This record gives sequence, structure tokens and C-alpha cells, in this order.
Amino acid sequence: MDTAEQRKDKYAPSRDAENPLLGKFDKPLPCFGCGIGWFSLLLGFVCPFMWYYATILYFGNYYQRDPRERAGLAASAIAALVFTTAAVITVAVIVL
Repeated sequence: MDTAEQRKDKYAPSRDAENPLLGKFDKPLPCFGCGIGWFSLLLGFVCPFMWYYATILYFGNYYQRDPRERAGLAASAIAALVFTTAAVITVAVIVL
């Protein structure tokens, strides 16, 4: 779109015609800028159920909305796996 064709009172889009994704990830991530995955990982040390919440988001492909979330959600899924394994071993040792 040429600037000669634009009117002063009309809105001019800031997107690039060649790259429609330009500016899509300019917004900061939710949860204080670190993303849901990393926030869930940190909060999971207080409440481990947050790891399972992030695992559900990870396997539900929540990161398709914003690829920057993938690493944090994967880290939370790994933490949930480690916690579950440790809990099962602890219960097995106590019961037997």
C-alpha cells in the first residue's frame, strides 16, 4: 500500500504484505513475562499439581498458539514425571 493512496484519517496497517506473522510475538508472555510453562514449573515446587496442569497444556498442544511456551511446558512435564516416579518409589518403599 503506497503512502500516496492512504488518507490521513484512515488507519494504516503496520503488517508487512510479504510476512504476515511480523509482529505476532511482540506481546509479552503471560504470568509476569515468563510464560505459563515456566511459571508452572516454579509454582510446582509449592503445589506439584501445577506441573500436571502444564503437562496437560503441553500434550494438548497449547504451544501452537505461541511457540515461546514450548520449553517451559516441556520442563514442567519432565518435572511431573520425576515427581510421579519419586512418589511411586517412596510409596512402594513405605508399604513394602
